[in-house]
Formats: sequence, C-alpha cells, structure tokens
Amino acid sequence: MQQTSRSNSWHLRDVILITIIAIFMGIIFFVTGFLYNGLTALLTPFGLAPFANDAILGIWTMAGPLAAFMLQKMGAATIGEILAAAVEAIIGGQWGPSTLISGFVQGIGSELGFTFTLYRRYDMFSLTLSALTTALVTFTWDLFRSGYNQYHLWMIIALFITRFISMWVFGALLVSAVTHLLDRSQLLNRSRH
Repeated sequence: MQQTSRSNSWHLRDVILITIIAIFMGIIFFVTGFLYNGLTALLTPFGLAPFANDAILGIWTMAGPLAAFMLQKMGAATIGEILAAAVEAIIGGQWGPSTLISGFVQGIGSELGFTFTLYRRYDMFSLTLSALTTALVTFTWDLFRSGYNQYHLWMIIALFITRFISMWVFGALLVSAVTHLLDRSQLLNRSRH
C-alpha cells in the first residue's frame, strides 16, 4: 500500500503532468468514439446498444484516476477528467462541448474514491474504490440523462455490472499497471519530488 502525506500545493511540474495526461487521454477519448459507434452498430440489432457505452466507459473515465494516482493531489481526478474531455471536444469529438459535462460528472465520481481515503492511500484499494464511486455516480446520471430508468430491472443490473467491470479494468488495473511501469522507469518518481 502506498500512503502519502504530501502537501496539496500544486507546482509547475504538476500542471505540466496533468496537461500531458489530459492531451494523451483526450486523444484516446476521441478515438474511443469510433469504437463506441462500431459496438453500438453491432449490438443494436440484438437490442443491446446501451452495452456499447457501458463496456467501454472505463476508457472514457481513465483520465481521472490516472491524474489522481500520478499527482496524488486533491482535485487531480476531477481536473484531469475535465481537461481530457476538453481536449476531446476541441479535436472534434462527436459529442462536442457537452463532453465537458460528462467529464465533470466522471471526474467527481473518480474523485470520491480518493476522498473516502482522505487522499492518503494510492494503491489498488483506492483505485478500486474510485472505480466503484465513478460507476455509481455516472450510472445514477445515466439513469435519468440516458433513460436507463426505463429499462427492465435485469437490464439495469447487467448494465451496472458491465460498467463497473469496465471501470475497474481500465481505471484500476490499467492505471495501476501504467503507473507501475512509470515508477520502474523513474519518470513518475521524478515528478513526485
């Protein structure tokens, strides 16, 4: 378990790092739109189109936990997710500026997981907690915004499980793997000092 008692003050290197994360993830978000469109087209004839969103939503929410885990600062998850959403919108993402609203909701969801640990734990537990809070917040949002509340109970449960698995795979497992690789390369260690 990695614990920290670092200061929450932001330095130039933190701003640069979160900007790099946002640009990189914003481009990935943009490309994920094409994957979403393909999956939606594939699943629509079977009445399962909503699963396209939930199966890959973990990719669209990676910027938050990645920023939080790398910077270990209060607000990093929310800021990272909003900035990545802004990059996606600027480079022509299909949802345009409304992506910023999704980025905000996703960022708040991710931030909650780290808030519950009082920003002292940065390990698989905090990443899993972040994946769970992101799934809960975004799913609650989609119950009303996307009309998920109109589906049968079995479909709502299946969509939530799919969403949580996606968020855990991308927002916990993959983020942990990326940060461990950066730690081993000492790129991340330099940015934390």
